[in-house]
Amino acid sequence: MNIIPAIDIIDGKCVRLTQGDYSQKKVYDDNPVDVAKRFEDHGFRYLHVVDLDGAKSKHIVNIKVLENITRATDLIVDFGGGVKTGKDIERAYKAGASKITGGSIAVREPELFGEWIIQYGPDKIILGADVKGRHIAVGGWLDTSDQDIITFLKYYTSKGINFVICTDISRDGALQGPALELYKELMSEFPGINLIASGGVGSIEDVEKLQETGVWGVIIGKAIYENRVKLDDLLKFQNI
Repeated sequence: MNIIPAIDIIDGKCVRLTQGDYSQKKVYDDNPVDVAKRFEDHGFRYLHVVDLDGAKSKHIVNIKVLENITRATDLIVDFGGGVKTGKDIERAYKAGASKITGGSIAVREPELFGEWIIQYGPDKIILGADVKGRHIAVGGWLDTSDQDIITFLKYYTSKGINFVICTDISRDGALQGPALELYKELMSEFPGINLIASGGVGSIEDVEKLQETGVWGVIIGKAIYENRVKLDDLLKFQNI
């Protein structure tokens, strides 16, 4: 399994939200680059970066932070938040992102997102499947669509998607445990995808349970920042 630390950005700072609520924001570090370096120094290879300002404003805002992180580290960075146009995606790649995560755009403009999968290849595009009550949420999790998670993934696996980040919003930042049954269901339904679990991890035991589901990776944010899990303890799960 791959351990993927997360950096969420608002106003250029490293923050975490609770259940996607922008009013429940906590700043953990003024310098995301220092945080990224710390992850790399501990031996991690991947990093999940979300431009929360971008997700809310519908265009990339914190591009400079992404650029600074990729210049200062050799981390494999996936980037999301505000990627809505071909120009956005080119800017993110130019700034050093290895993969781009698209959530709202995949719901609202499936033809365009499908074109990106073809143009850039399935290893460069991640589908962001953020769920609230099994329905896909959009717009920085501020709105919920009428699309069911299974139907949504069936459509995009038919388009060749390879990587999927699935976040249960009700659990995100709550430290109350991940949506294990959902991930088991998705792994059973879509055994060919690289599924990345996100949301709810609050302990090392949660990570152990996720590993048992067979997911490709797990994104961990608040549990790290709140010292609920230690970076050194996470290394034993890291796929070297």
